[in-house]
Amino acid sequence: MAEPERSEQRRLRPAPLIFEPAEAAADPEHFFDLESIEDPRELLARATELTLAFRAAADRALEYQAIAAAQLADPGRFDRLTDEAIAERAEWTPDYARKMVEFGRDLIRTGGRPDEE
Repeated sequence: MAEPERSEQRRLRPAPLIFEPAEAAADPEHFFDLESIEDPRELLARATELTLAFRAAADRALEYQAIAAAQLADPGRFDRLTDEAIAERAEWTPDYARKMVEFGRDLIRTGGRPDEE
């Protein structure tokens, strides 16, 4: 899961995600104001920024999921969860939960917390 290219991607700072007003988000045709951009060069640039920002956000969220899964599966916890229970909570398969627990343990062991750059 942690590929060498991820560390290179992490160094790139994509455009921040800007939250949309509630009325704009309710309109299914509205997406981060992309529909109002008429210049294809500008549209491509902004859509690319958003794509990179969403990928970076998804990668960070995945790392946080893995760390949480590893913490919940920690044998030292009195309320430890099984891989199956973690899988059910996260809507994963038990096999994927086991892999995420291992990934989270690796992140914790190496100090690779998502909030550290």
